[in-house]
Amino acid sequence: MTVRTDLPELADLLPTADVVDVKTATGTVSLREFVAGALGPSPWWIKALFAARFVLAKALKLDTAGLPPRPRVQPETISFTPGAPAAFFEVVRGEEDHYLLLKVTDNHLIGYLAFITDNASPTREFKVVTLVHFLRPVGRFYYAAIQPFHHLVLHSMIHSALKTYR
Repeated sequence: MTVRTDLPELADLLPTADVVDVKTATGTVSLREFVAGALGPSPWWIKALFAARFVLAKALKLDTAGLPPRPRVQPETISFTPGAPAAFFEVVRGEEDHYLLLKVTDNHLIGYLAFITDNASPTREFKVVTLVHFLRPVGRFYYAAIQPFHHLVLHSMIHSALKTYR
């Protein structure tokens, strides 16, 4: 795997990541608004995907088989404090107006979701980075099964992140 060197915020995680996926977007929202929009309510088709995922997760005996809770996330409630909840993720670390690293852990993999921006101007570039560390072989199988949908979900999250607070 080629390690991306243009993500210094994630330098400690990149060398051991089994999957690194980077999506970019440009918008006029703040980092807090971007994250809140991305983690906000899901469209019906994402809820349907999670319902289908339930069957796969049960068959593979994953800890997080159910539909993850999606509490209402507002920009002002986004925390940068390690250990704080962010939707169904946990905050790992962050820096106001720069980046936020979130994590979800299951018995088959650890998934990280990072939101990174330069905040250099009113129009900002955002990087949405997914990192996956497989904990056991079923993690690879699971990720291969959901990977095509992962891209659709991320694109939907980014679209929502850019339109919710503009």
